[in-house]
Amino acid sequence: MRFSETWESLNSREIPEWYDNAKLGIFIHWGIYSVPAYAPKGQYAEWYGWNAFNGQAGYEAHHKRVYGENFCYNDFAPMWKAEMFDAGKWAKLFKRAGAKYVVLVSKHHDAFCLWKSRYSTNWNSVDIGPKRDFVHELFEAVREQGMKPGVYYSLYEWYHPLLTEKKPEEYADAKMIPEMKELVNAYRPSILYTDGEWDYTSEEWHSKEFLAWLFNESVVKDEIVVNDRWGKDCRGVNGGYLSCEYGEVNSGALDEETAQKNLMGRKWEETRSTGMSFGANRNEEAEDYLKEDELIELLVKTVSKGGNLLLNVGPNADGTIMPLVEERLIQLGDWLKVNGEAIYDTAFAGLSLSEGAYATKKGDKTYVIFRLEPDKKVFIQKMKVRSAKVLGHDAALKIENTSEGCEIQAELKNPILRGSGFITVEIDGEAL
Repeated sequence: MRFSETWESLNSREIPEWYDNAKLGIFIHWGIYSVPAYAPKGQYAEWYGWNAFNGQAGYEAHHKRVYGENFCYNDFAPMWKAEMFDAGKWAKLFKRAGAKYVVLVSKHHDAFCLWKSRYSTNWNSVDIGPKRDFVHELFEAVREQGMKPGVYYSLYEWYHPLLTEKKPEEYADAKMIPEMKELVNAYRPSILYTDGEWDYTSEEWHSKEFLAWLFNESVVKDEIVVNDRWGKDCRGVNGGYLSCEYGEVNSGALDEETAQKNLMGRKWEETRSTGMSFGANRNEEAEDYLKEDELIELLVKTVSKGGNLLLNVGPNADGTIMPLVEERLIQLGDWLKVNGEAIYDTAFAGLSLSEGAYATKKGDKTYVIFRLEPDKKVFIQKMKVRSAKVLGHDAALKIENTSEGCEIQAELKNPILRGSGFITVEIDGEAL
């Protein structure tokens, strides 16, 4: 099928099946903003290059105190050495976490590229700073571990002259589109996650022209997955999957009520970090990070509603990943080793359950996932259960069918899987 440069045509392209089945990906925010690695609590450290120089409270005061009045954002670039970076080590950790794809921020709003772009000479990680092509290194390692590699690319650049002069169409033709084509042709990503679209429409960004090329002509035309951030008219409306961020479903194109309804009818992805900043933030403390059970519930809740989870990691400037974050990834992976059957390759089950319980389905199998608590009973409306078992455990189950549904209670003397607290029950049943 050939796609034309209209949203009606482009929106008709089905999202490749591999992405819907994958359920869990890793997002990586890493760049020269990882050198200052600072934001006030609850804010984004990757925005340091704008906020510290445009009067944003907290950022500006910190910058002047630590680096002085005359220190520019560009001065951080040669300070970024990435001396401890090991792509293979990262990829093995992400694989152990249970991820099926990895999305690297190849260029954030500061315009600094993590590959040698001919359109960003002397403002990329090969020409300055680390002197390494991180897109190439990470893609090689990710593919070796059997995961799909992808890139985040910001349409917007804070300080590009054509954008400061409000000439987005000239910028798109001269810089943005050629650079995205360069990325696609050179590295063959399986995902292209765009962002920074909010100031201009998809017409002004020339997004439809680019997507028609991507879906019709590019080397990844059958594999590539894209999101919905292609213009301020697009989120929740046009493009690929619906992109959410820290639970925010939409930021303008649709009202919130309509956007929430969209979650059940369109493929979507929740994106967030284990902390509150995507980029590394030295101002965050352990209490600001998701606990093991919170992270597992985030994944389960997202998948049960038909979404994917793109879990962010913000490495340190030297290329190390904070031990607390590494621990969370390992804990999630350990849980998935036992319960992944109820996550990967599953679909929305459409069941009405007790609060705090979630359901998925795969073929004729139904899975109910809930937190293990003393005397915990889960009620499933309008279902008769013939048999049930706990994945990875021989725990006894009490099953009571009624005219309105079924009640299940797990009898476990010892909680399994350390402190995660979540178990999965595979059910053989039928609708009432």
